[in-house]
Amino acid sequence: MPLPPRWLRRVLLAPAVVFLAFTVVTTLPVWLLVAAGLSPFVPGRLRPLRLVWIGVVYLVWDAVALLALFGLWIASGFGWRTRAPAFQRAHYLLAGWFLRVLFWQARWTLRLTIDVTGTDPDTALPGRPELVLCRHAGPGDSFILIHALVNWFYREPRIVLKDALQWDPAIDVLLNRLPTRFLAPGARRDGTVLEQIGHLATGLDDNDAFVIFPEGGNFTPRRRLRAIDRLRSRGLERMARRAERMRHVLAPQPGGVLAALDAAPEAGVIFVAHTGLDRMLTVADVWRELPMDKRIVMRFWSVPPEDVPTGRQERIEWLFDWWARIDAWIAANRDGPAASDNDGSVDA
Repeated sequence: MPLPPRWLRRVLLAPAVVFLAFTVVTTLPVWLLVAAGLSPFVPGRLRPLRLVWIGVVYLVWDAVALLALFGLWIASGFGWRTRAPAFQRAHYLLAGWFLRVLFWQARWTLRLTIDVTGTDPDTALPGRPELVLCRHAGPGDSFILIHALVNWFYREPRIVLKDALQWDPAIDVLLNRLPTRFLAPGARRDGTVLEQIGHLATGLDDNDAFVIFPEGGNFTPRRRLRAIDRLRSRGLERMARRAERMRHVLAPQPGGVLAALDAAPEAGVIFVAHTGLDRMLTVADVWRELPMDKRIVMRFWSVPPEDVPTGRQERIEWLFDWWARIDAWIAANRDGPAASDNDGSVDA
């Protein structure tokens, strides 16, 4: 379904979410009683009750965020100064607070824990802008990464995301006020898109983090095969064979990464892998895993700017080398409790 125009999303979707949240909260005892009544008949520990609670929390979270964003819009002169540094910072602080609330609920309701290992943006070189390249797999991994960057490492992310995320009104309003580039599914990395990505990565300051997911979408076995076929259709047989050897990631699409590297040669590069949500590829998978009791491990690797190759083909090979390393790390750690013990080093 195509995304409605922005004015329609603001006039209809955002108020509808606030109204729906008010309605659900005022009838919450009924929803909880129904879910509690169903829970004994559904396998899993109070699965319907947990699911209803998660839905209610997220709906209220969205509505409260919209009201807070509406207040910031008024305070900025009805949108006139939302791009001013003070209001940009206010939006990042608001995003950090709402993400803390969301993950506090996730820890309590889903028994979700998140561990970070490796060289993160703080310990790499504080005060240096970073390009953050992350694998994409499982529900909510982009939320987890942005939560880590904003709340743990005090970075201000500039993000390249799928435009479908704008269906969520709070995310839509917030990220359209911050440096963000939304890409349509299957969008070709043509000159216009790459120019916009490069523009987004230009002028990074000491606490900025440019975030991109080079695979272009969540990992699934079918998408992995399509990515390999796409390489072959372009005559890139050797890269297709390299992609076939990577079993847990999609072949990276280098166009956006190259544009960001060209635009921000002074930035370091942070590669991010994670495991813990790998098997939740569909709605049915998520339902089956509830309650999750998941430990998500994020592994960071830092590359200083002087170690980034300068030639185009060398950078593409370098990106594939790193993706092979991420693939090996996932293979070694997805089922083990001590993910920090293996860094996924491979002979590329």
